[in-house]
Amino acid sequence: MGRISLRQMQVDQTGTIISVKGTGELGRRIRDMGLIPGKKIKVQGRAPLHDPVSLRIMGFTLTLRNNEADHIEVEVQ
Repeated sequence: MGRISLRQMQVDQTGTIISVKGTGELGRRIRDMGLIPGKKIKVQGRAPLHDPVSLRIMGFTLTLRNNEADHIEVEVQ
């Protein structure tokens, strides 16, 4: 297992959020979407140009831009 940014995860890869490094409004927005340490996530897919990324978390689908995904550190399984 290793720690990578959410942006580096591959389609169908799962992991656990370790930390959210975003600060200010961006960090608050990310946390408000439910992306908090300890939550399990799965990358469902990516757009043709790899931005945005589609995630599965807590039973729902969420889409993030790559610049937002860069602020989330994940431990992959």
